[in-house]
Amino acid sequence: MSQSFPPGYLANEGQRALDVLLQLTAQLTDDRPLEEFLKAVTDATLDLLRADHASIRLLDTSRTALLSGARSGTGEDERPMELKRGEGILGWVVEHGQPARISDVQHDSRWMKSPRPQPFDIRSIMAEPLWSSGEVIGVLAVTSPRPTAFAEEDQLLLRLLANCSAPPIERARLRRLAMFDDITMAFNHRYLNPRLVEEMERASRSAGDVSVLYMDLDHFKSVNDKHGHAVGDAVLRSFADRVRKVVRRVDVLVRRGGEEFVLIMPATGATQAHATGNRIQQTLHAEPFEEGSGLRIQQTVSIGVATWDKRETPEQLERRADEAMYEAKRLGRNRVVVSTPRDVVG
Repeated sequence: MSQSFPPGYLANEGQRALDVLLQLTAQLTDDRPLEEFLKAVTDATLDLLRADHASIRLLDTSRTALLSGARSGTGEDERPMELKRGEGILGWVVEHGQPARISDVQHDSRWMKSPRPQPFDIRSIMAEPLWSSGEVIGVLAVTSPRPTAFAEEDQLLLRLLANCSAPPIERARLRRLAMFDDITMAFNHRYLNPRLVEEMERASRSAGDVSVLYMDLDHFKSVNDKHGHAVGDAVLRSFADRVRKVVRRVDVLVRRGGEEFVLIMPATGATQAHATGNRIQQTLHAEPFEEGSGLRIQQTVSIGVATWDKRETPEQLERRADEAMYEAKRLGRNRVVVSTPRDVVG
């Protein structure tokens, strides 16, 4: 199907669009982590289109929840709204496999307002489904605080971005799923020891540090018992999202099992690791989780911190962080305890 552009559009915008697409294509051929792929796409989308905010949402393994993959522009550091397939405009795009271009969301029945104050204004929205192997795997979207911000040619550019991005995103996603927990999208426990070995070797070469935070959600069994495992899974997912918001990109979040998580912090000494543990604990304590229709869950976490003493094995370092976490439990939970290095036995 041929497309007619407004007079002068190709001359004025074509080269810039080509440059952005070529640069993005080059980035997507690299062997990068999924997060970097997704951020490259949202950055390029924001660069190419006159938008305030760009985002990618990917379906989880159950194909029911739309996980926030990457965000660029206004509000990118804010906690994203939770969405399920079929909910809101983005959920509608995924459910129907159809694009959307809304001139004013306030007059669209599909628009779903956030239960929390929105950190940035949205009046116009444009979204394209991400397709792979005949299935929708997610959605690429842009928003603007101005009504009627996007034209038909903008939709075509967004579609081009979605079409060239989806295959490498899906390849990276499948690689990630092989070593990631499907509920929280943290690394699974099989990744913990090899990554600790890698970071210890790097720290030895650079004479640097590596620290570990062992985190256990307090009284989490009561959440499952009282509200059911679906709500429990949502709390685990929200906890992982909050941790990722307050740590660095180089820090590695691992779901150890159940409600236990380990955060590996490369090039990090005890003082900085302790400060990060406090930030996680205080963030969790200050704001209840909002799950489902108005359900608010006050969840706390106990954290043990250990910094490698340059002699320990990965198992010994993890054990020391685990023991510090249990000391936090013994002292009343909802706190951070730092382990003191000791002589390694056996």
